Amino acid sequence: MFVACRRWLGFSLVVSDLPPIRVHYPHVEARADLLGGSPLVRGTKVPVRRLWAWHRKGVSVETLVKRYPTIGPAKVLCALAFAYDNQDVLEADLERERVMLDAEAEKVPGAMEQTRLPFGSRPPGGRGSG
Repeated sequence: MFVACRRWLGFSLVVSDLPPIRVHYPHVEARADLLGGSPLVRGTKVPVRRLWAWHRKGVSVETLVKRYPTIGPAKVLCALAFAYDNQDVLEADLERERVMLDAEAEKVPGAMEQTRLPFGSRPPGGRGSG
């Protein structure tokens, strides 16, 4: 039924490149018409993969709530519970994001190196000549 509705409405079937969601949560949705089917905090465009990536690096729930104040603690905790129960989906979504970012970086011509500026090249104690 859902696939038929998506075809009728004209949505692309982008969700198929992510594993199926095994455990659904009320504050998380995955729609093909929003961010390519990435799981999002319902009613926002905040991908669960962002919250999950920060949380795995040791960022506390309190810090995530401060970073995303419009979401609130219940939705942050729900999104993290979703991530723990659907780790394969989140890992695939993070990998898909990495691939997309790498592809975008390759579009930039030339080497992206920082230019060295001549600051600090004067002799110590010198203020210039004159």
